[in-house]
Amino acid sequence: MLTGKEIKDRIINFKHARKAVILAHNYQLMEVQHIADYCGDSLELARLASQLDQEMIVFCGVRFMAETAKLLNPQAKVLLPVKEAGCPMAGMITADQLLEFKSGYEAPWVVCYVNSSIEVKAESDICCTSGNVLDVISSIPIDKQILFVPDRNLGSYAARMTGRSIILWEGYCNVHENISVIDVERAKMKYPGYSLAVHPECRPEVLEMADIIASTRGLADFVAMHDKVIIGTELGLLHQLQEEYPDKKLAALSEKALCVNMKRTTVTDVLRAFKNEEYEVTISEEVASRALKAVERMLRI
Repeated sequence: MLTGKEIKDRIINFKHARKAVILAHNYQLMEVQHIADYCGDSLELARLASQLDQEMIVFCGVRFMAETAKLLNPQAKVLLPVKEAGCPMAGMITADQLLEFKSGYEAPWVVCYVNSSIEVKAESDICCTSGNVLDVISSIPIDKQILFVPDRNLGSYAARMTGRSIILWEGYCNVHENISVIDVERAKMKYPGYSLAVHPECRPEVLEMADIIASTRGLADFVAMHDKVIIGTELGLLHQLQEEYPDKKLAALSEKALCVNMKRTTVTDVLRAFKNEEYEVTISEEVASRALKAVERMLRI
């Protein structure tokens, strides 16, 4: 069995030989973040993917993220080390369901959270992330009816913050949905004097109790400026920030906030992906051309 150092050394050798780059989401295991060339949230990694000139991208995250990387960098070979690493929320709506949803309204604008399949993006007008959702919603002409898929919590947050009327699909992130008001009350009691920073995928009643609501990157930026913070999102970000800021007092809003799919990928999987060049992400030209329009609209904002 290979040691951790041997695995890392082999990955580095493969990376140079394949002219590759490793991208990892902030929710990945720390061992995976340590071997990555870049770590970030969905928006950061999407922007980065569009600018890379490497021949191969190994994407340590979930499928919709690797699909977005392929969409924005079609010349690169994009590998997802664990093919089963999916997003349950992305699976809560299909392209056919979105088409039926749209058919009930006259010329609506469909805003699609990036946490969705490439086929759903192809049937949408514009994508968004938790970091730019307010700007995306505000960019839509005031006379347009807005449909938001698939996350009802992010959509309701955007409606409240922008004052726009938004019709929501009933999807949700199972990790953030399970964070409750009781979790907030317990954390505030256990950690008096701490600020509460939460992700907008949380329930509305949890958001109302927060000191700041922000994307993964926004939460990290908040921690950079504050010394005592309760973090309300997937535990991977807490682990990353604890390592980056060992002197800060950081706490999890909920120890249940664990995304199994984000934790599927290990360094051994990354090594295997390089060795066997698996699992390659491909997108049909027809779907890609339509999905790209929605993603590029987002990136221009």
